Amino acid sequence: MQIDKFSDYALRVMMVLAVRSPQRASAREIAGVFGISENHVAKIATALVREGYVVSQRGRAGGLSLAIPAAEISVGALLRRIKSQPPVAECFAESGSCLIMPACGLRSPLKEAQEAFFAVLDGYSLADITKQQQALARLLPEPS
Repeated sequence: MQIDKFSDYALRVMMVLAVRSPQRASAREIAGVFGISENHVAKIATALVREGYVVSQRGRAGGLSLAIPAAEISVGALLRRIKSQPPVAECFAESGSCLIMPACGLRSPLKEAQEAFFAVLDGYSLADITKQQQALARLLPEPS
């Protein structure tokens, strides 16, 4: 299994927010930290807000913050909900039209492998992956 860039950056955004909590971080600031476009971070933030993981506040003192405690955010659940990559195989797509799908024995093992991937990540919370908060904070530039 592979995590797409959108999911990878979403995890990074969440990690920044966990390390900076309870302070807010702007999309511009996060984009600068990782050298990605602010527009891309804004799209990620929109998805994280829509899924209830992040709160966005406008204005001078605005920015992004965690909507729920990091210890309550399962990495596996987060990835399942925001994953934007194409399905593992065509037969998992909503518009899947593989010719051999009715008799293919590959769908079940692929589904099982995908669930095993997420099951491992279900065992980790955002708090678990940001345990080294001081070390992470030193690696993240201070907000400007």
